[in-house]
Amino acid sequence: MLSAVKFISKARQCALLCIVCALVGCASIPAGVERSPQDPWEPFNRSVFEFNEGLDAYVLKPVVAGYRFVLPEFVRDGVYNFFSNYSDIYTAIYNLLQGKPGDAFNDFMRVVVNTTMGLGGLLDLATPGGLEKHKEDWGQTLGVWGVPAGPYVVLPFFGPSNVRDTFGTAADLQSDYLFRLLPDVALRNSITGLRVINARNTYYEAGDLLDGAAIDKYSFMRDAYIQRRQYQINEGRDDEESTPPVYQNPYE
Repeated sequence: MLSAVKFISKARQCALLCIVCALVGCASIPAGVERSPQDPWEPFNRSVFEFNEGLDAYVLKPVVAGYRFVLPEFVRDGVYNFFSNYSDIYTAIYNLLQGKPGDAFNDFMRVVVNTTMGLGGLLDLATPGGLEKHKEDWGQTLGVWGVPAGPYVVLPFFGPSNVRDTFGTAADLQSDYLFRLLPDVALRNSITGLRVINARNTYYEAGDLLDGAAIDKYSFMRDAYIQRRQYQINEGRDDEESTPPVYQNPYE
């Protein structure tokens, strides 16, 4: 398996390619594809999307394939559970900021249970124990506070987003203090690389199925993202906008 440090180094080198991609030109919109009013920057977004697809195909997927080959499933599950438990700390804070103290307490108890009885988070004992898993971030919090989403945008490396969630992503990165407190730079970089690999591994097979579907992948991912984010922000509200997103999954 490739070293996580080497992976981080290669990812940084790809940042220059992304800038070149943006400056050289914008991707064309396929014939017959309907423009979305929520995506006024579609040509530019498609060019970044193509860059991300190339980065995924030539860097991330080979690294994740090696990761899956070297590590047995129970070890990969432990890695996933560890980072999931870590993210529950921030989810509890975001739920509190969104005015959901019940969910915040639930998330806090998940951290307590999984950290103490789940070997530092390697085992998820909270979910089968009835403590529901949530996923919140700064973008959702800003949305609950009434900040409009703004136009859809595709971010280099991070993928689908919008103007509001772009600022939310930056805030998430800046507020992620715990690992940044580690004194060893190589260890911090290795953990960051492992987090990226773990995140990509969670949808490894789903990504392959989507690649094989006879659809415009860009449009599908955009529409799915917009509907899902709106549902996440409105979740729990008693209004007509709180209905789940309706879109056709091509591999169901």
